[in-house]
Amino acid sequence: MLIFHPSLLESRRALNKDDDLMEDMTPKTMDVILTEIRSLMQDYSIEAYIIPSVDAHNSEYISLHDRRYQYVTNFTGSAGTAIITLSKAAFWTDSRYHLQAENEIDPAYWTLMKEGLTGVPTRDEWLLSNLSPGAQVGTDPFLIASTEYERLGAVLAQHGYRLITLERNLVDIVWNNRPPQTSEDLRPLALTYTGQRASEKVQALRVNLQEHSANAIVVSALDEIAWLLNLRGSDIQYNLVFFAYVIVSHGNLHLFTNPDRINDTIRAHFTAEGIVVDVRDYRDILAGIEEYVRGGNRLIVSTACSQALYAAIPTDQRIQQYSVVAKMKAVKNAVEATGMRRAHIRDGAAVVRYLHWLEQTVDSGNVTELSGAAKLHAFRSEQDMFVDLSFTAISAFGPNGAIVHYSPSEETDLPITRDGIYLIDSGGQYLDGTTDVTRSVHLGEPTDFQRECFTRVLKGFLSLASAVFPVRASGTVFDVLARKALWDVGLDYGHGTGHGIGAFLGVHEYPPSFVSNSASPSNQGVVENMFSSNEPGYYQPGQFGVRIEDIVQVVKATVPYDFNGRGALTFYTNTLVPIQQRLIDRTLLSAAEIAQLNAYHRRVMDEVGPLLLQQDDPDAYQWLIEATKEIVAS
Repeated sequence: MLIFHPSLLESRRALNKDDDLMEDMTPKTMDVILTEIRSLMQDYSIEAYIIPSVDAHNSEYISLHDRRYQYVTNFTGSAGTAIITLSKAAFWTDSRYHLQAENEIDPAYWTLMKEGLTGVPTRDEWLLSNLSPGAQVGTDPFLIASTEYERLGAVLAQHGYRLITLERNLVDIVWNNRPPQTSEDLRPLALTYTGQRASEKVQALRVNLQEHSANAIVVSALDEIAWLLNLRGSDIQYNLVFFAYVIVSHGNLHLFTNPDRINDTIRAHFTAEGIVVDVRDYRDILAGIEEYVRGGNRLIVSTACSQALYAAIPTDQRIQQYSVVAKMKAVKNAVEATGMRRAHIRDGAAVVRYLHWLEQTVDSGNVTELSGAAKLHAFRSEQDMFVDLSFTAISAFGPNGAIVHYSPSEETDLPITRDGIYLIDSGGQYLDGTTDVTRSVHLGEPTDFQRECFTRVLKGFLSLASAVFPVRASGTVFDVLARKALWDVGLDYGHGTGHGIGAFLGVHEYPPSFVSNSASPSNQGVVENMFSSNEPGYYQPGQFGVRIEDIVQVVKATVPYDFNGRGALTFYTNTLVPIQQRLIDRTLLSAAEIAQLNAYHRRVMDEVGPLLLQQDDPDAYQWLIEATKEIVAS
């Protein structure tokens, strides 16, 4: 059942509102873009303007409409921050994108700041050294998390500067050929796949409201809204989300989205899910919050919410906490967990068929990074319940493999040969689960150094996969386990070791998070039925990259002492794709590691093999027999 009504208050700012279409749609040069932004900065009396790589929902992956940082820098990666002053421009990105940024950013206009390297100033340090006394720094309140706004604001204030929010986004004003915002049809997800009705999830939120003496909660993360309502969308490619906000109170559920897509199918879905939904226009979110504020209500917001939403609620009516919806979503129910396992069997068959095809076809000279990725997509599309990819495949040969989040293009597309390591990181969206798997293979003769690097990555991978740990262990524990064999010889990798994954939802979700930084907000501790990637790697710039990635499920472990009643956990590996033996230096593996790998390969053969025969691919079946043969200790 739904209730429609016009906004009671005029929206103070239309989120993602398109400016009036400009008559001239001719693409602007970098020089013109920066000149026009700097002119606007002077109009607003600011000396620096911050352009982050997120949208109004703090999404990691964003629509083309929201890729403002790409418009001003030409950088196509998914993470970075641009800062423009009246005379300089700098762009910060983490080690996953250092090589990619070097290739994409024009040094004539931008200074690349490689975060994490010695001598590279932080954004704070750079701002403090490039502002005149009393200067103001501007940003869009919808594109900066409230916690970051308060932190940066305090740093600047200590030195006599001021961080302010602007009523209009400066990039939007100058972006004359901006892609339109997406508002695609919604997909209801049946109880067969969700395992829990939306009404049950909403009721859990209402219990949380009672526990915190609150009247309503504002949900702004897109994947959380999709999960809460058992709906999926396609407003952001591969992410299965749709642009919306939700406010849940003790008696109401308000959905702020494009009302035009709430059709009879979606209405019937809400009725079946046992929820009554008050549909409002997406742009009315601030008005909706203000109605609750005027009524004297106390509202809960997430620590990841935008400064715009945070500032709309007075301090004495605002409760901020790590998202309760994110924590609920991270723990999969029995139906979701079973679906994830089944999806990985079918996905394993697709990847095995691809690796067999690659081995048979590589000598033709016609296989490239792009054509290889397309072939893998084709194999996945033949699997039951396949809907889409879960991200653009990282199909990377040789030196491109050293670019952690490389995405092949017509300009960079390398042929795949037997003369180097080929890294393929890919995944699929199935109705019953989301997958993400990486394998690194050499189709010729690896060097000793390549074997050593691969084997040390494998040792860390096996160490994490076999870990036994107490309930709510920190994600930093697993990060160390995965790195030790590399650290032993002075090698390392510059990305996290594990990220959570959705159930027919985002390929990245948090918590859990296996990273070195124990202060990471998503490091909430590991509990049963969380799913995470296990993905150590090593990257030799200009030569090759190695990464091995599986999706693991947190399950109960049986050990003699059970951590004094705290509870013991371990991992169950969902991914079912063989690990190439040609790249293994067996002398570096212990007997226990070899036994662990052999046991895993038996599982791959037992679970994927029959499906290959069922799909009438006996050649891939024979290839799998060889790929999973028992390893004998040297």
